[in-house]
Amino acid sequence: MAKRDFYEVLGVPRSASEAEIKRAYRQLAMKYHPDRNPGDPSAEAKFKEINEAYEVLKDPQKRAAYDQFGHRAFEPGMGPGAGAGFDFASFADVFDDLFGDILGARPRRRADGARGADLRYNLTLTLEEAFTGKQAQIRVPTAVVCEACRGSGGEGGAEPGICPTCRGMGRVRTQQGFFTVERTCPTCLGSGRTIANPCRECGGSGRVQREKTLLVTIPAGVEDGTRIRLAGEGEAGLRGGAPGDLYIFVSVAPHRMFRRDGTTLYCRVPIPMVTAALGGTVEVPGIDGERIELAVPAGTQTGKQLRLKGKGMTALHGRGRGDLVVELVVETPVNLTKRQIELLREFEKAGRAAKGQHPESEGFFAKVKEFFEDLRD
Repeated sequence: MAKRDFYEVLGVPRSASEAEIKRAYRQLAMKYHPDRNPGDPSAEAKFKEINEAYEVLKDPQKRAAYDQFGHRAFEPGMGPGAGAGFDFASFADVFDDLFGDILGARPRRRADGARGADLRYNLTLTLEEAFTGKQAQIRVPTAVVCEACRGSGGEGGAEPGICPTCRGMGRVRTQQGFFTVERTCPTCLGSGRTIANPCRECGGSGRVQREKTLLVTIPAGVEDGTRIRLAGEGEAGLRGGAPGDLYIFVSVAPHRMFRRDGTTLYCRVPIPMVTAALGGTVEVPGIDGERIELAVPAGTQTGKQLRLKGKGMTALHGRGRGDLVVELVVETPVNLTKRQIELLREFEKAGRAAKGQHPESEGFFAKVKEFFEDLRD
């Protein structure tokens, strides 16, 4: 039976790049690998056909010859490489291309212990604590090195021995027809070491569960959502493996008076109607506890903002402070006395003859009048 076109076998166009050819090969090889299709001769034949095509198309020189002469390029008498076809002895290279990033290109001895897991700790601060910074003492439940075996996993601190199954390689090989397949050693689970007499305290893992107390420095000016990494403060590794890291996620609780945007603080301050009209002073708080006298200009309207330089949040890395922005809100009085009502009536009456005392309302109602006049026209 005539051979199929190699590009057709891999399902790629003749213009495919090396990366596209390799990607197509990986997908097909995984699909038709004998381990995934035990007892299926058609899958094994398909797998051989895929590997033969890839062996040619992955090599620039072989691919160029194939593009020019087709399958005849590898028949006897066709020059260098003629008659090579698919060399089963070179399947180790093909196997590395497919599984190298999963199993490793060649058998190798692994580290005895696995790295410990990273941990997360959520820490909530007040805005005042974020302003000044804080030394926070936290308690973290975690896995720590077993003191009884000093992390080795063996009773009395005995070191693990070489695995008798894989002889310390962490992998075992099995022969399947033409192919040699490597798998993780089932005895040592890939570590290459075994423990004859496991530690009774930790069961051979080299670590036990404990609650660890840490003192964490939170810098002044820290923002909501900041992540702080403490290297090596995560879980202890298995059997002496490297420890993981501890990540502290900082959240800043909402404040009853201030709203924060970076280093700028915003504070909404209500003022009496008379103070807004005549001008005066009001006392506003600072985030550091300072009492700030704020001058209110006469004729202040609701929404007016006054910026106080250097009265905001601390900037990180000692870069000074931001600003405090005070938004003034004119408060209309309620629960008036009879005398207050009489005075306001007199004030209203006296203001009817005056112009320009209420510029916003006068301007608005002038526009309303023009609007209705335009509708009549």
